[in-house]
Amino acid sequence: MSHLQAIRVGLLGFGVVGSGTWNVLRRNSNEIARRAGRRIEIVRIATRTISKATNVVGDSVPVTSDLMEVVRDPSIDIVVELIGGTNLAKDIVIEALKNGKHVVTANKALLAHHGNEIFKIASENKVMVAFEAAVAGGIPIIKSVREGLTANRIQSVAGIINGTSNFILSEMREKGLAFEEVLKEAQRLGYAEADPTFDIEGVDVAHKLSILASIAFGVPIQFDRVFSEGITQIEQEDVVQAERLGYRLKLLGIATRRENGIELRVHPTLIPNSKMLANVNGAMNAVMVRGDAVGETLFYGPGAGSEPTASAVVADIVDVTRLHTADPEHRVPHLAFQPDALEDYKILPIEEAQTGYYLRMTVKDQKGVLADVSRIFADHGISINSMIQDNKGNNLASLVFLIHQTIEASMQRAIQQIEALDSVQNAVKLIRLETLE
Repeated sequence: MSHLQAIRVGLLGFGVVGSGTWNVLRRNSNEIARRAGRRIEIVRIATRTISKATNVVGDSVPVTSDLMEVVRDPSIDIVVELIGGTNLAKDIVIEALKNGKHVVTANKALLAHHGNEIFKIASENKVMVAFEAAVAGGIPIIKSVREGLTANRIQSVAGIINGTSNFILSEMREKGLAFEEVLKEAQRLGYAEADPTFDIEGVDVAHKLSILASIAFGVPIQFDRVFSEGITQIEQEDVVQAERLGYRLKLLGIATRRENGIELRVHPTLIPNSKMLANVNGAMNAVMVRGDAVGETLFYGPGAGSEPTASAVVADIVDVTRLHTADPEHRVPHLAFQPDALEDYKILPIEEAQTGYYLRMTVKDQKGVLADVSRIFADHGISINSMIQDNKGNNLASLVFLIHQTIEASMQRAIQQIEALDSVQNAVKLIRLETLE
């Protein structure tokens, strides 16, 4: 074992992930030191709930409520930011970097909104920002894309990267319950927050996707360009029809390289049952990455939780420890590509996206309706893959179409015309479909 001085860590936040990080570092300290080449010690903790932290750590480490006191402590080498949010966290992280400290963070919202600025400040101060825990919890997806797949021109990334929404959709399918019922159950079990907006509206996935896409394609982080649609409009009937057609419904984050730019989109998606991603259930996460050399790879594991996320936080602390004395010019770039080599590819608006579709509509059960709808599809160059017709009684029928890959703008124009038909009784339900081929 090296006789180098121990690396001194200041831990900001002692919630679910903060306490998990403390436990993992303490429990596996010898193993971690053997890997890192020196000991890693948490020497100060800052948290709003001092008593909660002291109940766990006792008097072995000083605990304060003053975050800046820890950040400005000249003896600390690495600041671990686990307080969440964007405003205070941004001030804290920038202050740490300007004080010459490396930063480890699990804060995807912070990086999605301010990552480009934060990485620039880190480079100017010759320190590192590590953020493995910000995307997909315990799955080492950042390191895999940034380092393991360096040889590849990455073509696409598609991920189930929000456990709450995946739990809700899995329960809707398995138990036949409505969205609202399952959401309440998710809140009761602690999978969903009291205010679940970020999870169920796709914002959390969009945060993570903007980071993943940046690393995959060598572009700046562009959260504001991600198209985002949540799962609140998913009805039990759609879950049943998807299953009947051989598909499962998942909230996917999708980043795809096209000839004319990059698609960044988050939305409920039908995936064929035969695909591994379709069989990721409960609160688990999975990310599929397709590269030109390696082909299709799949990364699976827990996307949240105390020790799974702490696993990624501690791995980052070890990485920073190993590279602490390395020449800053020879460290792995934050976003995989050298900072001066990031390219500003066009981020395509959703209207230019190319995907398949599931459409569901209620129509009058009379002659000519199917012919009218089919003609509108043909006029827009849209090809039908398959169709189901169900009698709903009261002289009404339900039509469900699966549509081959087409341009979103064409699909939206066709839907406008279909909804204008006298025979169509409601708004057309649209859910996008990915074969992941």
